[in-house]
Amino acid sequence: MIQPEKIIIADDHPLFRQALLGTLKAKLTYTTWLEAQTIEELEQQLTNHNDSDLLLLDLNIPGAHGFNTLIHVRNHFPQIPVVIVTAHEDHDTISKAMSYGAAGFVPKSTPVDDIYSAIVAVLSGNIWLPASFEQKQRDNNDKGIADRVASLTQQQYRILMMFAQGMLNKQIAYDLNVSEATIKAHATAIFRKLDVRNRTQAVIAIAQLSLTEAGFKKG
Repeated sequence: MIQPEKIIIADDHPLFRQALLGTLKAKLTYTTWLEAQTIEELEQQLTNHNDSDLLLLDLNIPGAHGFNTLIHVRNHFPQIPVVIVTAHEDHDTISKAMSYGAAGFVPKSTPVDDIYSAIVAVLSGNIWLPASFEQKQRDNNDKGIADRVASLTQQQYRILMMFAQGMLNKQIAYDLNVSEATIKAHATAIFRKLDVRNRTQAVIAIAQLSLTEAGFKKG
């Protein structure tokens, strides 16, 4: 990674700022660090140094009013990626920060080496999120799929498993002793419940889960 020329750090806690800079300056020896303790100082730094490579922003900096500063910076200085560095680390705050345009989210409880890794990732054009947040996202996604699969009737589930085996509607109809039209009707219902458009998407969705027929509703 080519070392960044300028990074702005907006945080009103001098002890945290000094501790962070003490480590980062040793790793980014050619970087100029610009500091801001208030929104007014941040605005001045952004205006005078709109060619900065990165902004490290504390959501609680005086005058920030929640996500307003992040939104303002992304609208008026879109060329500067923003990494949120804050004491808040709940799932909702992280989700909102990312939806408002943050390129990374670093809880202040994060080890400084990981904060450096986050900076490197974002400067390389990537997104950086806490591992715990990424795991929760995966868990929530799996739970959503599991809930949708669990809403299938026993017959729908059986047909879905036949889809996964690559069986055609005609073959499934023969095996289950029903008409092909009935299989098509079940397929439509399955796709609707799984929130997918076709067989391929349905099979991909259930591939994320380890499935058994236990616990599914009969019908």
